[in-house]
Amino acid sequence: MSQSFRKIFKDLDKPLLILTIVGFVFGLLTIVTASSRAAVVNYDVSIYYYFFRQLLYIIAGCIIALIILKVDTKKYKAIVRLLFIILVILNIIAWRSDALSGSHNWIDLKFMKLQPSEPSKVVIITFLAILFEKYYRKLRTTNIPHYNIIGKILIIALIIPGIIFLQKDLGTLLITLFIIGMMFLASPILNIEKLKYGGLLLVVGALCFFIYSSSGESVLNDARMSRFASWFDPCGQYESGGYQVCNSYIAINDGGLMGLGIGKSKQKYSYIPEPHTDSAFAIIAEEYGVYRCILIFIGYGLILWRILLISSRASTLRGRYMCLGIACLIFAHIFVNLGGMFGLIPLTGVPLPFFSYGGSFVITLIAGLAIVQRVNIETKNKKIKV
Repeated sequence: MSQSFRKIFKDLDKPLLILTIVGFVFGLLTIVTASSRAAVVNYDVSIYYYFFRQLLYIIAGCIIALIILKVDTKKYKAIVRLLFIILVILNIIAWRSDALSGSHNWIDLKFMKLQPSEPSKVVIITFLAILFEKYYRKLRTTNIPHYNIIGKILIIALIIPGIIFLQKDLGTLLITLFIIGMMFLASPILNIEKLKYGGLLLVVGALCFFIYSSSGESVLNDARMSRFASWFDPCGQYESGGYQVCNSYIAINDGGLMGLGIGKSKQKYSYIPEPHTDSAFAIIAEEYGVYRCILIFIGYGLILWRILLISSRASTLRGRYMCLGIACLIFAHIFVNLGGMFGLIPLTGVPLPFFSYGGSFVITLIAGLAIVQRVNIETKNKKIKV
């Protein structure tokens, strides 16, 4: 067993592994400073409360990662079907549960709050990758009908996003649809069929949204509507929805080029709500400054580059699509989180990779990165065999 793990470690992509470790270590350190006030004042617990919980989530993610690294992606077909069914059920349970911040996307397990829509992203990515590989030749053949295959793929891809829509979790819905859309564009489906079915989906989606809205329901609750209303001028509408973005501006501005120093953030003291979650970057920028934050963007760029490089070198089609999907997942979370923080898009509550506190997302992120490493292992072994 130890020799097997040594062999696995040898075949890992070392730059991606190092970047991942550095990201999670730095994330843990920033969670301590960002959550210290909320932990003591709001919840009457130790200042290290969120640090140790996040550490436990990372350890749990690492255990799952070790399992993923040991399992050949050829065996994913049966596993992913089972996980898909389980996550459909869990997402329905979450939808029927009590709302949290306007969304019905959580299941309270006492020891943690599970957000099943997070691991659903990786399972959808894996399922689509397997289907693209399975039907590759048929989808590339021009003289046979493909509507049954494409229909099957689209139904599988959109079942969980449909439930997430009912959960009223707009941020997660947009990210999931972005991942599916990018994988659809990169799929072996013929370009003319991508255009035809993409247009059909837009029409059906708009019709479903209209019918849902006509029934008196809305994906946008009052809090989200206020965020949209204050999008262009958050500080001018501070009390009606722009306070979080405006205080993030203040934090970044106060940090300046060099930062106020570790642990010296002012905005974490009740100005930014739950600063260790969706607004973690604002606290980092305030304490470390713009110059040091540039390293974060460089790190993100290097991580995405390594994943896409592994994707381009993958020895299997499923491996190529899995890596592409994971890269899209990480990019989408970065863009939606920081885009909302900088006022480029309306603010939605999604975690920032490596730096935001949250069990479901951090475990999902580690699992996704482990799949990328598994693809790299298989690629290296394939080359050796040849």
